[in-house]
Parts: sequence; C-alpha cells; structure tokens
Amino acid sequence: QVQLVESGGGSVQAGGSLRLSCAASGYTYVGHCIAWFRQAPGKEREGVAAVYIGGGSTYYADSVKGRFTISRDNTKNTVYLQMNSVSLEDTGMYYCAVRDGGCSGFWRILTRYNYWGQGTQVTVSS
Repeated sequence: QVQLVESGGGSVQAGGSLRLSCAASGYTYVGHCIAWFRQAPGKEREGVAAVYIGGGSTYYADSVKGRFTISRDNTKNTVYLQMNSVSLEDTGMYYCAVRDGGCSGFWRILTRYNYWGQGTQVTVSS
C-alpha cells in the first residue's frame, strides 16, 4: 500500500524558514516524479515544486523560485521542501504527491498524480 506522509509544518514568522518532509513507502521510489502542492483557504491547489527522482531534475513555481528548494534523499525515500524567506502568501496546507514517470511539462497538473499525502499545515504570521 502506497503511503505518503508529510511532516514539518507549523507556524513561522514572515521571513523565517521551515523544512517539510514527505516520506514515501509501499512504492517503487526511483523513476517517479514527486511534487509539493499547496492550498490556501478559498483558493485552488497549486503546484509549488517537483523533483524527478530518477535524474534529480527540479521544477519550481515562479512564486517560490529562489526561496524554496526541493531535494530528495533516496536512502530514506524522502523528499524535502526547504522554505526560506517565507511570506504571508505561503500560508496553506502543503501536500506531496507522486506520479509514475517524469515531471517535465505537466508537473503542475493535479490529475497527473497517482497518490497524495494527507497534508501538513504551514501558517505564516507577520
């Protein structure tokens, strides 16, 4: 049974940092795309960043480029999202998701993902 478990969310002041983790199990880890999405209250879920586990290519939304870094630890079957210089607009529920195959071209499309985690809440305050 595939499981994705997010952790690391919490409350942080604007300008601060958080690191989210997504631990995958029951899944052939290598050769897939794992992405982070977020959903703010009243807004649609949007792609934040993605990494192709096979080759390590990374993808970012324009709104987080230069501030967030997605990385993976293949020995731990875990993907991380390092969030620096957070702003109020980064508040939301953060989800990780995994799909078969690569990320290129469609990593932001929710329906392309096979499995989702339960989410971890990030709240940024001023």
